[in-house]
Order: sequence, then structure tokens, then C-alpha cells
Amino acid sequence: MGRGDWSRRRFVGALAGTAAVTVVSSCDDAGPEAPQAASPEAGPDTAATSPSPSPTPSGPRPLALGTYTSVEDGGTGISFATYDTETGEVTGGSTLTGVGDPSYLALHPDGRTLYAVNEREKGAVTAVRLSDREVLGSRSSGGGAPCHLSVHPGGRWLLSANYGDGSVAVHPLDASGAIGERADLVTHSTPEPGPGQEGPHAHQFVTSPDGGHLLAVDLGTDTVYTYRLDERTGKLTEVARAHTRPGAGPRHLTFHPGGRYAYLANEVDNTVAVCAYDADTGRLTIGAAQSTGTGPGTSYPAQLVVTPDGGYAYLANRGHNSLTRYAVETDGARLRLLDTVPVAGDFPRQIALSPDGTLLFAANQRSGTVSVFRVDADSGRLRLAGRPFASPVAVCALPL
Repeated sequence: MGRGDWSRRRFVGALAGTAAVTVVSSCDDAGPEAPQAASPEAGPDTAATSPSPSPTPSGPRPLALGTYTSVEDGGTGISFATYDTETGEVTGGSTLTGVGDPSYLALHPDGRTLYAVNEREKGAVTAVRLSDREVLGSRSSGGGAPCHLSVHPGGRWLLSANYGDGSVAVHPLDASGAIGERADLVTHSTPEPGPGQEGPHAHQFVTSPDGGHLLAVDLGTDTVYTYRLDERTGKLTEVARAHTRPGAGPRHLTFHPGGRYAYLANEVDNTVAVCAYDADTGRLTIGAAQSTGTGPGTSYPAQLVVTPDGGYAYLANRGHNSLTRYAVETDGARLRLLDTVPVAGDFPRQIALSPDGTLLFAANQRSGTVSVFRVDADSGRLRLAGRPFASPVAVCALPL
């Protein structure tokens, strides 16, 4: 991975010193060693009927927080806080140190193990047992600057994306949740990089809702790659490609609960797109570019989330420091722009909904805060729930 690629991925690190929270810098912290603006709102939406969200659990719930440990005023590892399911108030807890640059987090389907990328030039992925917060070990991700990971629904495979060299990796998981030796690594060598890009930059690796395909979003090649996973060996076979318009810079893909459509956030050209998904072939068809509602200028759209009932979608806009609200219509085939609301922080890098969909969390990297919003079930409107929670260089907030 060239230094230019590394610098672009971490360009916000130079600005992290403006964070609202100051802690002892942990630049020497190393990861565990691997075992050898608004638009007018229209009437009610026509969202499809989707599975109902799970009942809201009572009492405080855990919130895992990711950060960069190798930047000025960064965090010291994975932090664990709690949030009130009624008020959205976040309360601080403890920090698991010794996990370097845990910039993205994912939960095993059984809820017992947390996984983190170690976003460094020699990237790794790390497993943490949640019952006692014991690090179960790390493995090389096979590339540089891993920035996303997810667990296959079957719980036996960990999927990760290496931004630095545009590769995706598959690791086996044992019964304890520990990570085994890498089973496969695929680098995106074609097509040629998009305008302004030096090479491929894999930004996400995720499983389709039907479980039949894996989709890798590559910002550098303006492409979403579809793979089949051999669940016996962990090997990947490419089956399809979908291309955005040149220079779009696709970053993050989020599926509608119905499984037939997905929504793509394009970081470079400040757009979103509705995509049709064919479960039989794995083919994704990317629709026309749509507005983020943020006006002219570069807004670095980061991530879309969709409510559990499939009625509304939200987009984090880093440059605009806002959240865009969309109504999801025609069974998921349409996004209708409703408005934008201030995120009450600076540079919302990642957003996530609570498991029941009643709260939205935004990790604001430059302000070092996590904003929490209540989600109105009927209108999808967002209402800030108290003061943002201070968390050094907050780049991921995962409600558990």
C-alpha cells in the first residue's frame, strides 16, 4: 500500500487533535500479536411490510466504541459504555486496552464475541469474548488498513475488507469465536481505478440477506463485486460485478429488510443510489445517482442504515455534519428525500441503529463524541436525546 493511499484513508487523523476529549496519547499502543439542508416533506410513505423489530429490552444495554489509538488524542482501545433504551443516555464504562486502532466493530450472531479491525499498514482482525472481555487473539487481514468486517450469518466465517490494497479476506471462526488462519484473500485487480484514485480500495464486505452471496464495495474501482462463499472451505468465487458511474467512490451498501433492494452511499461524488438485487444470481443493478440533500460541495457520505420495519433510511454526511432522512417506498425500490438534521457533532464517520430501531447512534470522529437520536416510529423523524457522549476520536459506535 502506497503512503498516498494510507494518508488518504487516515487524512482525518491529522484533524483528530480538535477532538472534544483529551486523553493520554497511545501512539505506541500495538494490537495483540497474531498467533503464529432540508427538502420539503411529503405525505406518508408507502414502505413495504417487513418483519417487526424485536421488543425493546429493559434496563441499560451495552455500547461498544471503536477509535484510532495511533493518532493524537486518540483512544486507548475498545471502550464499553451503556445506553438507556428509553432516554438514549450513554454512560461511560471501561476500556479494553491493547487492541490497536479498532476502527470498526462487528458482533457474532450468537452475541458472545466482538470483532474489531486493526486499521494499520499491516492490518489484522481481533476477537474479544464479551463475557469477560478477554482477547481471543488476532490474525493478519492479509492487507493494509482493514476498515470493515462482518460475520457470515452461519457464524463460521469472518469477512474483512482491506482499504489499502483493495482486498477482501475470509477467516474461519471456531466454536469459541476465536479466529483461525485466513482461508482466502482476493485482491481487486480490475477494472482500472476510478478518477482520482491510485488503486483499488475495498471498503466493505458483507453478506446478502438471503445468505447466498457476499458483496464487496470498492471505492477505488467504482465497483461492487459479488462472490459465492464455499462454506466448507471458505474459498471465494466471483460471480458478478456492478459498476457505479466513474468517480462515484462507492463506500457502503445497506440492504432493505425485504432483501430485493439495497442502498449505496457514494463517498466521492456525494450521492446515493438504489440498487436492485437478484438473489438467484447475486447480480446487483445500480440505479441512478440521487441527492443527499446537503447541497453543493463535498460531503463525504459515510453510511446508510434502514429501520427494521423498512420504512425509513438515514445517511451520515461527514462534510455537512448532518443526517439525511429518506422515506423508503414501493417495497424498497425508491428512496424519497425528506430532510437533513444536524448531527450535533463533527464528521459522523459511522451510524448504527439499536437492535429495536428506536435509537440511532452517530460516531463523530473530529469532535470525539457520540450523538444519540430517538427515532419516531411513525414519521421517522430524529430527535436528539440529550448531550452527545464524549469518546476520543469516535469512529464506531455499536449498540449491542
